[in-house]
Amino acid sequence: MSVPLPPWPYPFWIAHRGAGKLAPENTLAAFRLGAAHGYRMAECDAKLSRDGVVFLLHDATLTRSTNGARALPPGASATAGDHDWATLSRLDAGSWHSRAYAGEPLPTLEALARWCLANGVMLDIEIKPTPGLERDTGRAVAELAARLWRGADQPQPLLTSFAPQALQAARDAAPQLPRGLLLDALTADWPTTARALGCVAVICNHALWDAALVAQVHGMGMRCLSYTVNDECFAQRLIVLGTDGIVTDRVDLFAPG
Repeated sequence: MSVPLPPWPYPFWIAHRGAGKLAPENTLAAFRLGAAHGYRMAECDAKLSRDGVVFLLHDATLTRSTNGARALPPGASATAGDHDWATLSRLDAGSWHSRAYAGEPLPTLEALARWCLANGVMLDIEIKPTPGLERDTGRAVAELAARLWRGADQPQPLLTSFAPQALQAARDAAPQLPRGLLLDALTADWPTTARALGCVAVICNHALWDAALVAQVHGMGMRCLSYTVNDECFAQRLIVLGTDGIVTDRVDLFAPG
């Protein structure tokens, strides 16, 4: 038996890591740029520092998107979660992208949340734990989000993750916050996992969606979202299929409307 779809307060278009590739990902500069292109919702990646501060970074290591390899002492760990926030906050997270963003810092999730709340931007927070810290990260992200959005007059953030343990910990900490399961492959147990976690959405690699899968997810009472769609023909296919949201880098190509 199909389950009715719940109300969905989020826009169709979601800016990946703030503004896709037009600005250094997961920095406040990127979220400002995405908003300047008309996007009313953005996706970010959240993980824990060694001393428990939730901050924005996609990778497990600091190598690609910060100057950590040069700025940290010789022999220091490249793993982001091995460092206190005092160290992480001093890193340059912009120079790797372009000279225009040199010196852009890593932001905390709290800093981004306060900017989103002040500017009417909704948020998809991907819980991106350092391996081994799935439950700690899920709990910390959910507790922080619940506190920051308490009493807000705009939709609460959507908490998403590839890590079921992180989503379960988020559910335990703040069951009122909506959750979405990220999938890069359709494992046999994904429907059971999504139901057990009380998810409101399934967010797939866009190539996985077909009419049967959309019908299955909608029949479970969940929404169908896609990542990361940067081509017009792929986007049109997903629109025709009746999916509910697209995460894109191409904030300069797709008008969110």
